[in-house]
Parts: sequence; C-alpha cells; structure tokens
Amino acid sequence: MTNLPHLNPSKQEVCWTEKETLIKEEKEEEAVTVKKEVTEKEVTVKYIFRGKKEEVTVKEENTPDTCSDSGKITTGETDPLDPETPKPARPHHCSHCGKTFVKSHVLKEHQRTHTGEKSYHCSQCGKSFTRLESIKTHERTHTGEKPHHCARCGKRFNQLVNLKSHERTHTGEKPYDCSQCGNSFTRLSSLKMHERTHTGEKPYNCSLCGKSFYKLGHLKSHEGTHTGEKSYHCTLCGKKFSWLQSLKHHQRIHTG
Repeated sequence: MTNLPHLNPSKQEVCWTEKETLIKEEKEEEAVTVKKEVTEKEVTVKYIFRGKKEEVTVKEENTPDTCSDSGKITTGETDPLDPETPKPARPHHCSHCGKTFVKSHVLKEHQRTHTGEKSYHCSQCGKSFTRLESIKTHERTHTGEKPHHCARCGKRFNQLVNLKSHERTHTGEKPYDCSQCGNSFTRLSSLKMHERTHTGEKPYNCSLCGKSFYKLGHLKSHEGTHTGEKSYHCTLCGKKFSWLQSLKHHQRIHTG
C-alpha cells in the first residue's frame, strides 16, 4: 500500500448502532481524500492519493448498542442482581413506627394497624377489615371459593398460606420449634398458640362474662353460648354448630 502523508484530522468520536445506515466522513488535506463508510457491522476506509485508490475493510463483531458520554457501553437495561443497581427508594415513612414503604397506598394500609381503622366492610355480614386483601379472603367464606389446590391430593383452600401449611402434611416438614419443650409445628400460628400453654397467656377475653381464652376460636365458640349464635355451619347439610370441633365431628358423618 502506498505510504500516506501524516494526517491530523480533528478528534471525533463515532457511535453507531447495529442497524445504522451509511455515515460518510470526507476530509481533504494535501491532495489526499479519505472516505470512511460504516454499513451495518462493516467499516470500510478508502484512501485516494494522487489518483491511486487504496481500500481497507474491517468487520466489527461486537457492535455496542449505545455509547454514553462517559465512554461506557450501555443497553438501557438494569440487572436487579447487580449489587451496583440502586434499590427502589422507600420515600413513604410511618409516623408511628418509622417503617418505610415504596408505595403510598401500602403505607396507608399499614397505618391502619396503628389507628385501628377498618375501611373495608363485608356486604354479606358487615365484618370490617383494615386491608383490601383481607376482605377478599374473607368473602370466600361466603362464596365457598377455594382457588388454591394441593397438587398432591387435590384438596382446596381459600388462602394460599393454608395451602402451604397443608403441603407440609405431605412432606412432614415442621419448621416451627418450641423453645420450651422442642415440639415442632407446621404453622407459625400453631406454635404461637402452643407457647401460651407454657406462659399461661390468654389474650382473648369474653366481653360478657370476662372469661379468657388462649385461642380466638375458643372465644368465638364461647360467645355463642351467650348469644345463641352458631358460627360454624356444615356446607353439605346446613346444620350449625357453636364449636368448630363439633362441626368437624359432624362432617365425618358425610365423609365416612
């Protein structure tokens, strides 16, 4: 190739994408013409020196998507597993406990746990709830909807947490251990109720006679003895019971 005289073209950064069309740069100095053509991933440099043409073609295997001002190649996407990727800001703070939240509506629901406000009311029985998700789950007790089913035995549940606990009856997993006696449980709520047998705690009190219970279900059943209400009913025959255990015993008549 013919030796070319030294060129001092002005510094220029060229940034292209994979589908970019033709970019031409022409410079003339001392009767030398330089043409640079960039097409797709192929760069062709043409020299014309005193009537003689020289041509060099270079193929680019890795073409950057974007060139940033800092010289780094960026694609416009962020990797959530990258430790340098910033976590979403949590600008909403609870004035009661200081807990922070990403979304304002989640903060509002959380604040109701402090104020006791229950904005969601069941149209069937009038029961109130602090969270929309809670009332949706409750409404399934009226409609009988059970969207969560066990893949092993087909049993259905109205809450996902109940399905997860049930699945442990198949696997034998009991991840919740009592620190007092070592008994293990499939559900955290079962462990908490069990621990009250050690502490003697009975947080549920009857507003009519003052009697205390360590399980909410026991309180509800007891209240029925004052009001005559029977909260537990059989979905197969409609018979009602004051105690959940009585309903379960009755249901064996249908299931055998």
